[in-house]
Amino acid sequence: MSDKIFGLNDIVEMKKGHPCGANQWKVVRMGMDIRIKCEGCQHSVMMPRKEFTRKIKKILVRSVEE
Repeated sequence: MSDKIFGLNDIVEMKKGHPCGANQWKVVRMGMDIRIKCEGCQHSVMMPRKEFTRKIKKILVRSVEE
C-alpha cells in the first residue's frame, strides 16, 4: 500500500464520509497526530497517525511543494 503516502495540504478521501455529506478532507497538520479539515463544512478532526493511515481510502489531490 505505497499509495498511502500523504503530505501536508493533500486532499484525501476517507473510508467513511463526514455527516455533512462531503468526503474530501485536507491535511492541515502532520506529526504524531494528523489534523484534517472537512472541505464541505470546515470542521477539523485530529487523530493519531496510525488510526489515520488505517482509515484513509485514497489521495484525491496531491499538494504542490516548491
